[in-house]
Amino acid sequence: MKIKQVFDMVINTEDRLELRFLLLLLLLLAFWEAGSGQVHYSVPEEAKHGTFVGRIAQDLGLELAELVPRRFRVASKERGDLLEVNLQNGILFVNSRIDREELCGRSLECSLHLEVIVDRPLQVFHVEVEVRDINDNTPVFPGTQRTLSLAESIPLDSRCPLEGATDADIGENALLTYKLSPNEYFSLENPSDDKRAKRLGLILSKPLDREESPELHLVLTATDGGKPQLTGTVQLLVKVLDANDNAPIFDRALYSVKLPENVANGTLVIKLNASDLDEGSNADIVYSFSADVSPNVKSKFYINLETGEIRVREYMDFEESKSYEILVEGIDNGHFPLAGHCTVIVELGDINDNHPVMEFKSMALPIREDAPLGTVIALISVSDRDSGANGQVTCSLSPHAPFKLVSTFKNYYSLVLDGALDRESVERYAVVVTARDGGAPALSATASVRVEVADVNDNAPAFAQAEHTVFVRENNAPGCHIFTVSARDADAGENARVSYSLVERRVGERALSSYVSVHAESGRVHALQPLDREELELLTVQVSARDGGAPPLGSNVTLQVFVLDENDNAPALLAAGGGLGGGGGPGALSPSSLVARGLGAGQVVAKVRAVDADSGYNAWLSYELAPEAGAARSPFRVGLYTGEVSTARALDEADAARQRLLVLVRDHGEPALTATATLLLSLVDGGQAPKASSRAAAEGAAGARAALVDVNVYLIVAICAVSSLLVLTLLLYAALRCSAPPSQGACAAGKPVLVCSSAVGSWSYSQQRRQRCARGRGRPRPTSWPSAPVYLQVLAQLKKDYLQMEIIF
Repeated sequence: MKIKQVFDMVINTEDRLELRFLLLLLLLLAFWEAGSGQVHYSVPEEAKHGTFVGRIAQDLGLELAELVPRRFRVASKERGDLLEVNLQNGILFVNSRIDREELCGRSLECSLHLEVIVDRPLQVFHVEVEVRDINDNTPVFPGTQRTLSLAESIPLDSRCPLEGATDADIGENALLTYKLSPNEYFSLENPSDDKRAKRLGLILSKPLDREESPELHLVLTATDGGKPQLTGTVQLLVKVLDANDNAPIFDRALYSVKLPENVANGTLVIKLNASDLDEGSNADIVYSFSADVSPNVKSKFYINLETGEIRVREYMDFEESKSYEILVEGIDNGHFPLAGHCTVIVELGDINDNHPVMEFKSMALPIREDAPLGTVIALISVSDRDSGANGQVTCSLSPHAPFKLVSTFKNYYSLVLDGALDRESVERYAVVVTARDGGAPALSATASVRVEVADVNDNAPAFAQAEHTVFVRENNAPGCHIFTVSARDADAGENARVSYSLVERRVGERALSSYVSVHAESGRVHALQPLDREELELLTVQVSARDGGAPPLGSNVTLQVFVLDENDNAPALLAAGGGLGGGGGPGALSPSSLVARGLGAGQVVAKVRAVDADSGYNAWLSYELAPEAGAARSPFRVGLYTGEVSTARALDEADAARQRLLVLVRDHGEPALTATATLLLSLVDGGQAPKASSRAAAEGAAGARAALVDVNVYLIVAICAVSSLLVLTLLLYAALRCSAPPSQGACAAGKPVLVCSSAVGSWSYSQQRRQRCARGRGRPRPTSWPSAPVYLQVLAQLKKDYLQMEIIF
């Protein structure tokens, strides 16, 4: 090793020897160099032209004067032009720029080997010129910028190797130190002198976050150990590679959307937007409903997987659900997918699409007609599935009825009684309850309620008239139906079930129930036994009608049962004293009378008296001489209706002394019944006839005529009174009975013959003839009139009384 190198090494060591030791060492080296025959020089690189290197001639022991003669020359294996010798002074100097790095590169030893050749004699000297390194090269990195790609998921203290800088210098000049620009993520790991140690690298001291700092710009500075120090830098671009460490994030965690109900299918609800701070596939988001979304939501909505649009799938009803909570997740396409979540609240707006609904919770029907005002009939519940004004329901009642609606509670109404009820006037009401909501336009619903009015026994059975006139022929069959009473009860059910009964009373010595009976259900009145008009002309029957209510109500009707006469009694002759004579049978003989000859025509000589227990036509008697032989030549005649036997002509001597007259007494019944009276008249001379008897006979005849006049006056007055009463009776009777003619019994009179008489004669006509005349005039007899009016019976009775009075007189 050359002296200079040893010197440099000694100087640079930390254990510097004492100066004495160093000098001794230098002397020893010098002697060794001299013995070796070589000269060693050193020159710094980059020395300027002419820089002194050494006194080569002197050091080789050559004289300056002989340099030229001996052809002193210097040859070099390397570039020979770097050093030059001045032959004048024998000094070796730098001729051109010496670049140690160019000559030796990274070699620790760098020398120029010179061969010094001289002739005469030929000698070769070896000269070594050490080129000393100076710090003329800065540290150089492989490039000005280095890009590092690091995953953001790498763990802390991870090492990222770096390629260090190079320095063309050597030794201290090439001893590099590194420094990293200030940052919070990396620290620098410097290489050690041990080549087996790790190389230069970056140590991760803080987790990377690509989303926060996708790129890091660092400066790595290399500083050599020269004086002055030279530095080299490289730009480090750390690209943080994305790791799927960020879940998609929606703009908002909660979205609120309002939609009207009944929107069309496909209507856009909302378009969601989620972002992922990652990149690439890690940032590709797929939208979907969360797994815990209810099936109802999935049936109502669908979501576009790519765009995040939520649209309506099917009909939505506010009344079914007022809102929907949709849980949405956005999932990225990373190797380990991450998901972000948001909630979409879809609130439906109500529209008036539901009609009110009425429900009758309870019905207190039927309602009694005597129910007090305020009685609750029905409880009505109204509802509307809409909300707000659309769900506010009001109820009204129509038509006008004795009821009203009362709001008792929210959405509850009571149908209550607001007026008096009368089932007999109105037995049921059909009311309509209308429920109307407050929407625009309003929707309504109606419900019909039939309110049945329950009957209360507040009406007694009522007969069409308080009294009926019934005509029954005598000698009726036992059990014959004579009339049917009928009462109507305005109530219903048991309250209207009428039963009939006879109001018992005494008729003479017998009870009324022995004459007639009434059927309890049908009201048919039956005659229990044959009636005899001669015994009982008028039977007053009172029938009671009772309903089935509790308590029962009742009313009565009176039947005036007139027994119509049948021609069942023959005329009966009266004796002169007024009693019945001869039993009234045919051929009965009356006492004989003396008649004076010479009486003129028309002289009453006797009187036949007869009565008939019947009445009317059946009691109207007529007298006539029996059509026997000689009756036509008889000098006597009989008054047709008076029964007076008078002379038909003047009696003469030719007439037989004894006259036997057979007087036939006939009633007007159908068939007519008769009786006969035999009168024996003795014709005597006028002087033989007792004067007293003649006088008495004359006075009797005069009294009879006077009595007849009185009876006629009585009959005229009676007929006028009865006629006036008849007119009033007919008016009242027609008003009461024109619409509902009374029933006639099976035993009623069929075709009675009516007879009226007056003082001047008689007239008669049959009801059958009157009906024929009425039909001939086109005006039939009203069916409501009885076949034998009462006034005719009265007239017949008056006639009978008149005849009896006449006979008596």
